[in-house]
Amino acid sequence: MHPRHPLSHAIRFPLACDSASPRAPCRSGYAALLLTLATPATALAQNDTSVAATTTRAEVTADTMVVVGSRTPKSISEIPGAVWVVDQQQLNTQIATGADLKTALGRLVPGLDLAPQGRTNYGQNMRGRSVQVLIDGVSLNSSRGLSRQFDAIDPFNIERVEVLSGASSLYGGGATGGIINIVTKKGEGPGRHFSTATSVTSGFNDSDDADFRLAQDISGGNEQIQGRLAVAYQDNGRFYDGRGDEIFPDIAQTDLQDNRSIDIMGSVDVRLAPQQTLTLGAQLYRSAYEGDRGLYFPNLTLGNLDGAEIRDGYSSDRDPATDRRMVNLQYHHADLLGQDFYLQAFYREEEASFNAFPYATSEGIEFRTSKQNTDLGGIKALFDADLSDSVSLTYGVDMDRESFDANQMLFDIAASNASGGLTQQRSDVVPRYPSYEVDGYAGFAQGDWRVTEGLTLSAGIRQQHMDVEVDDFNGIPGGENDYDATLLNASALYDYGNGHQNWIQFSQGFELPDPAKYYGKSADVSVDDNPLDAIKTDQVELGWRFNNADWSTQAALYYAWSDKAVENAEDLSVSVVEENKRDYGLEAAVTRYLDGGFEVGGTLHLVRSEQEDDDGQWNKRDARYASLSSATAFVGWNDMAAGRSARLQANHAHNLEDDNDRQIDGYTTVDLALAQDIDIGRLTLGIDNLLDEEYSTVWGQRAAMFYSPYYGPEYLYDYQGRGRTFTLGWTMDF
Repeated sequence: MHPRHPLSHAIRFPLACDSASPRAPCRSGYAALLLTLATPATALAQNDTSVAATTTRAEVTADTMVVVGSRTPKSISEIPGAVWVVDQQQLNTQIATGADLKTALGRLVPGLDLAPQGRTNYGQNMRGRSVQVLIDGVSLNSSRGLSRQFDAIDPFNIERVEVLSGASSLYGGGATGGIINIVTKKGEGPGRHFSTATSVTSGFNDSDDADFRLAQDISGGNEQIQGRLAVAYQDNGRFYDGRGDEIFPDIAQTDLQDNRSIDIMGSVDVRLAPQQTLTLGAQLYRSAYEGDRGLYFPNLTLGNLDGAEIRDGYSSDRDPATDRRMVNLQYHHADLLGQDFYLQAFYREEEASFNAFPYATSEGIEFRTSKQNTDLGGIKALFDADLSDSVSLTYGVDMDRESFDANQMLFDIAASNASGGLTQQRSDVVPRYPSYEVDGYAGFAQGDWRVTEGLTLSAGIRQQHMDVEVDDFNGIPGGENDYDATLLNASALYDYGNGHQNWIQFSQGFELPDPAKYYGKSADVSVDDNPLDAIKTDQVELGWRFNNADWSTQAALYYAWSDKAVENAEDLSVSVVEENKRDYGLEAAVTRYLDGGFEVGGTLHLVRSEQEDDDGQWNKRDARYASLSSATAFVGWNDMAAGRSARLQANHAHNLEDDNDRQIDGYTTVDLALAQDIDIGRLTLGIDNLLDEEYSTVWGQRAAMFYSPYYGPEYLYDYQGRGRTFTLGWTMDF
């Protein structure tokens, strides 16, 4: 062992597993029994030195347990696919620079695009395709394609984030590019424990250029019951770009300026019996605009949107907001009929409101805004059985019901004109999309066969059935239909026994088509006669990973293809069209540990997205949808004895141009994170966009392509990147 290298420590959750269970390894419902904090995702220095001197870093990493690879706790070294784990310290280091959750993950996870920076995570794909986001196994995706999965939880409540790259059907629809499972913090016992975190962020451009964050939790318990209750609050000010100019609000998908969020989360873990555990989790989350700054349009009475500027005096009868309530119940029996049994029941409801958005009418510019409501409930049951010393089988069923409705608030044209758009008074509320209900039923089975000491073969199948019921909408009849998807996977994993592993894998995933935008456009599109279809993605992957005391590495080559796609029209409606599409590339990460607590490394994602034209030729995919290649690099230092650390990192998004001359300009930002233990807690100083780079976000450039000139001039939608900011933070556990 190299004592100079920071090592992770194994954390055993007493309630998570039963030591009397005859099965090995001991399992823990939907939470990992063993958590190790150094993983191939990145390799930030750890502050814990409690690992025994006989344990090497390679051994610790090999034992890292995750749920995301199989829905049951499983060592990363047993998973034939690219798996990345972002631990709590890695995440906190990014948050200390002022980054939000999606920005932090975009910097740490290869294959995941760099973040759009607003409220939306639209276009933040993985391997060029959509990603499914979960909190403790509960999907935040739905058939209505709202991209607010990361506007869902404060990082203070996150224990770790598990990421599985590539197409997968493990948790149902939405994971054609990968799965991100956010694992929340649970109670710590025995006794009571408290954690406090606070910070302030500013670019010192103006008095309103300040973000404040405060979070507090209490946890504890005994051998039979443990609990945690936490409240996290954030209040943002205005944002300024690299020139020091106030950033125009994102009127298309909304942003986080003048935004306040509160995340209240609680959990209780109970040991019901020597082999049975029960976990109940609940969350209340609200993130909403609370300011009085808005866009003033001097030419509204002339029917155009030129020359807008930001002014005080904005008020609206509906402001941008995300409201979410969630309950999650998990039960585990370690020896039911000689098998591990897992049962999960959940319910999630959310409301998403948007900015006032301009529409051209015969009476002039009319502002409207939508509010979209989703309720999702379901139950998942799973058995995990060892059929022999070398063969295991996981099988189960999933059932869920999703209900959706939406309305649109129309604002008074006269009041808007008189105020230049600053005053948005309700004039009417009308349906926005047809309401619908989707029932999903799925059965699945996954088998693993350890052929030799080094070789493991795996294969699985998921059969998915979806019933869709659509209500009447604006005189257009609704109806019912259904569709099915059969999804397969097969893989081979070889462990050389010296830290090296290789795998090859074939897997399938599918996207949920959006009934709200597919139906209700025309009476010619009958719901009964035009059933939706699963948009399936096939993928092959060849991967390699290697870990020892000096190196942490992982890389994968992938090729994904599909024969259907979702197409957007100018009126923002969508259609499912026959279109061959493919994405291929390389994702990789490497960290090298050096003497003196230093480490260097980076990530790389090279991706090419193409679509086939009518002549059978493959062309670059439309820049509005294609992912950009990206790379990060960092150097870190950790003096554990003195309790201080530093990390300098660079993040680069490559340029992208399609065959229709649409272009997205890439950019490079540099960030610095410093930390020092003090007598009471830990101080952090972060500088985001250290070089004060001036750039347009990827989402801003895409939004300009989507909405301009159809909905107004380009400048309205070109959302700018934030300039240099400084974040001073303090944390304490006691």
